[in-house]
Amino acid sequence: MDIAIARPELLQVADAVAREKSIDRDEVLEAMEQAIQKAGRAKYGHEKDIRATIDRKTGEVKLSRWTEVVETVENEATQIPYAIAQKIKPGLGIGEFIVDPLPPIDFGRIAAQTAKQVIVQRVREYERKRQFNEYKDRVGEIVNGIVKRTEYGNLMVDLGRAEALLRRDELIPRESFRNGDRVRAYIYDVREEMRGPQIFLSRTHPNFVARLFAQEVPEIYDGIIEIKAVARDPGSRAKMAVLSHDSSIDPVGACVGMRGSRVQAVVQEIQGEKIDIIPWSADPATFVVNALAPAEVSKVVLDEEGRRIEVVVPDDQLSLAIGRRGQNVRLASQLTRWDIDIMTEAEESERRQEEFRRRSALFVEALDVDDVIAGLLVTEGFTTVEEMVLVPLEELAEIEGFDEAIATELKRRAEAFISDRDAKLTARFQELGVTDEVAALETFNPAMLVKLGEKGVKTLDDLADLASDELIEILGADAMDEETANAVIMAARAHWFEGEDAAPQAQSEGEAAGEQG
Repeated sequence: MDIAIARPELLQVADAVAREKSIDRDEVLEAMEQAIQKAGRAKYGHEKDIRATIDRKTGEVKLSRWTEVVETVENEATQIPYAIAQKIKPGLGIGEFIVDPLPPIDFGRIAAQTAKQVIVQRVREYERKRQFNEYKDRVGEIVNGIVKRTEYGNLMVDLGRAEALLRRDELIPRESFRNGDRVRAYIYDVREEMRGPQIFLSRTHPNFVARLFAQEVPEIYDGIIEIKAVARDPGSRAKMAVLSHDSSIDPVGACVGMRGSRVQAVVQEIQGEKIDIIPWSADPATFVVNALAPAEVSKVVLDEEGRRIEVVVPDDQLSLAIGRRGQNVRLASQLTRWDIDIMTEAEESERRQEEFRRRSALFVEALDVDDVIAGLLVTEGFTTVEEMVLVPLEELAEIEGFDEAIATELKRRAEAFISDRDAKLTARFQELGVTDEVAALETFNPAMLVKLGEKGVKTLDDLADLASDELIEILGADAMDEETANAVIMAARAHWFEGEDAAPQAQSEGEAAGEQG
């Protein structure tokens, strides 16, 4: 028969703690059971399996010792042999338990203190678990809280049911909060750490602005208008790109609101930070032009592979496009995720003229023609002598001012120039000691082989020892990409592994010959 003691006050305490800490009543009672178990083990022996249960309806406390029935005893304190167990309680199987009731504990001062510590610790663990489960799915939300205390400039914010950290570097510059002030912030991370869940807040995160607009603009909340990107220089300026999924609704106008009421509500929350709202576009050039507003753009040149874009602006718009301390172009680059190079129309014209002169001089020297013919070739888009060799004869003859005879002679001169140049380069890389094995690799042209020889890369082993970035640095960034460089280096290393495949084969052939002998 179980020895039990009714303690209805335990249920009252459990209810009170559960309400205060916002955790489940059963979890509080489990903490109490563990505290009683710990006190029981202190009295009857720590090595024994002492368990306590609290009746969820009456508050009765039952304490008992559990002994497992086993075939072979490894721990005499918690296990009993099957044969002996059958004498005590016939019919028990292996793995079942003999439960012996124990008299209730009369809690002394030390036992009571220990029990209290266990309960407090367990309740704290349950509270942390509850906080983590509640806030782990709320990353990306805006929350309101009250500043509880300040630690080294970081704010501890009371969210009501949890405490969050707002670090000093996540505050907008020059803003300060005192204890008791209300604060609005964005949850950007929730992590479960040793000391409990850590809820991290930010007022500088770009998505803080996006969430504030979602609260102020019903069309964003309803999904009619989508915020595609936000870039911020906290406390100074922000740019936000918006797209409307309804052609009848202007996304910029909806975000600005009547007489700027909606945007002003957001600006006030972020300490007067100016916000440029721009229409998003799937076309990178249009998007970049919009992002550089209020500056006007005359021309853009895209390099899609390198995600770079050259923007040409009128001379009087340069300072506006760049912005104070480069702020405008920096935010536009963050917003569009393109690297933006800005130049004036005068700079672009000068660069174009210089490029024209350089290419004309190349054709004058290589083909032994006058400036007029060289200029025509450059105007038609030719940049290298190799392009003239590859282009069909009839296409070259169609250039205004050319005929078939001129086109034929130009192609002949281009071929002769390349042949002569390659012969000189071949002689040069051979003089440098670049081996035929390296020269046989299809990726390299004679000019590349000369560069390799000048840097001491002469054999397959020299090439195989390089990393891809080292090879690209030797040949130049325009010569090849990383994937090609890796393929060339692996091809150079192939001879290292040829013996590994041959050795097992030779060994097996030798063994077979031995067996036949």
